[in-house]
Amino acid sequence: MKLEHIDIDNLKPSAVNVRKRGGKDVADLLPSIRAIGLLQPLVVRPNCEGFEIVAGQRRYHALTKLAKEGADGPVPCIVMDADDDAKAIEASLAENIARLPMDEIDQYKAFSALIKQGRTAEEIAVHFGVTERLVNQRLAIANLYEPILNAYRKDDIHAREVRILTMATARQQKAWWKLHKSEDNHAPIGDSLKAWLFGGADIPVENALFDGKDYDGAIVANLFGDERYFDDAETFWALQNKAISRLKDKYASDGWPEVVVLDPGEHWPEWEHRDTPKKDGGRVYITCTRDGEVHVHEGFITKKEAMRKEKAGKGKDADITAPARPELTKAMQTYLDLHRHAAVRTALLDSGAVALRVAAAQLIAGSDLWEVKPEPQKACDPSTSDSLECNKAQIAFAEERRAVLEILGLPAGSASVVSPRESFKKGRDLASLLAKVLALSSADFERVLIFVIAETLPSGGDLVEALGKALDVDLSQSWQADDVFFDLLRDKEAINAILKEVAGKQTSDAYVSATAKAQKKKIRACLDGTSPAKVKGWTPRYAAFPMKAYTNRGGIAAIERWNAIKGKLGHAKAA
Repeated sequence: MKLEHIDIDNLKPSAVNVRKRGGKDVADLLPSIRAIGLLQPLVVRPNCEGFEIVAGQRRYHALTKLAKEGADGPVPCIVMDADDDAKAIEASLAENIARLPMDEIDQYKAFSALIKQGRTAEEIAVHFGVTERLVNQRLAIANLYEPILNAYRKDDIHAREVRILTMATARQQKAWWKLHKSEDNHAPIGDSLKAWLFGGADIPVENALFDGKDYDGAIVANLFGDERYFDDAETFWALQNKAISRLKDKYASDGWPEVVVLDPGEHWPEWEHRDTPKKDGGRVYITCTRDGEVHVHEGFITKKEAMRKEKAGKGKDADITAPARPELTKAMQTYLDLHRHAAVRTALLDSGAVALRVAAAQLIAGSDLWEVKPEPQKACDPSTSDSLECNKAQIAFAEERRAVLEILGLPAGSASVVSPRESFKKGRDLASLLAKVLALSSADFERVLIFVIAETLPSGGDLVEALGKALDVDLSQSWQADDVFFDLLRDKEAINAILKEVAGKQTSDAYVSATAKAQKKKIRACLDGTSPAKVKGWTPRYAAFPMKAYTNRGGIAAIERWNAIKGKLGHAKAA
């Protein structure tokens, strides 16, 4: 069995569930789940429509009611294997949960004590028979201002507000507590509290990292207090972002291996990280609230990185940077592979001598596609397929396919010239096709052969990288960065580097802590001419042959492929 978090829409009660009556009578469960969350996971098993609930029907109906009230998040579930015993699983869970303190604060203290002993959140979850997510929720209470924590234990503050306040800074928590204790008790709660914390409408002067002399807007003062605020948020953020960029550059120049700037309002869970000196690979995290308050967390790595380092048994000098998050997601790599593939194989159509040499190499050494079958060009999502259809090289290749099909006398609507062997059983007669090929002129035969070689060129492999370089393929002639490219572009550091490339350092500095969405919007504005651009006809480094990256983290398949083969190619050029 294994623990998974499953969307509630993918769950349904099982027809074999032993509880036939009272399954929807959940009034006694609602208060507990509202207050401290779901402690005991549901027991489920896969079926053709998602998952059916073998044990935990009442918990499921309680969660369904809470979802209608606005509660969200996936449901922790134990997914049974075919030979699992649901009763045994339930008994084990019940026994483990019996050891768990029922008060949320006591749970935090129990978990915190185990963390100090070196236990991980995953180990604690297994020990108590609960989810790792619940353990992390309880550990978040460590951020709470002590008076707020005490008031919560006395039921003076609702659990909903406590959970929101765990994401607030110490300054924000103290300010909220002051409002809560005031005579008129104007402390915001619920959605109002979220807006108060994360809306960023009022930006206190004390949050500025820059010299106040650089700000040319007005300062608004509270007549009934000491607070002073900036009245021009746009000007504030332009100056604040430049100051954050300078701060980031300073840490980088001081030798920190990595400085991470989080999006405004993005929560940084300290309990998921471990203190690590700069010399041992510790990085710097810079966080910023929606109202501009900046915090710097020096010398941390994630606990998962620390565990990998400890398990490797290499001591303090162990390299923990190898498993770093790759710059490109798998979907983005597939997207780029397919566009690069389209450009290379279309260039191959005009290079018959090279195509014949490719054929010889595949015949001698073999390849992924030399069965023979066409490259299927499978995409991770429909948007990549739609984008590929608009690629000029892809369109040119389709036109050549129609011409070759006509030469061979094959149906014009065929999806490919080359087909898997089983397709011959469905109408393509090998002997008849061979007779047609033997009757072709040398020019037509060469045209067909070149197309077949290009149609069987594997996407995302060494050949595309080697040929792209050898043929001096210019991807910009057939493709430009489109909506799908920017939708799949997720890496914040790479996006900021692209913004610097397109709009210049001054603009990229001004957007250093802006969201990835805002930075990409600015890049698009520069490319479509609505904002000043530093370059014209820009294409990303990912379009080059060989491909180039925007970060030093690695993890880009095309670059790794090129690095592996470039030494073997030497100075070989296309004939």
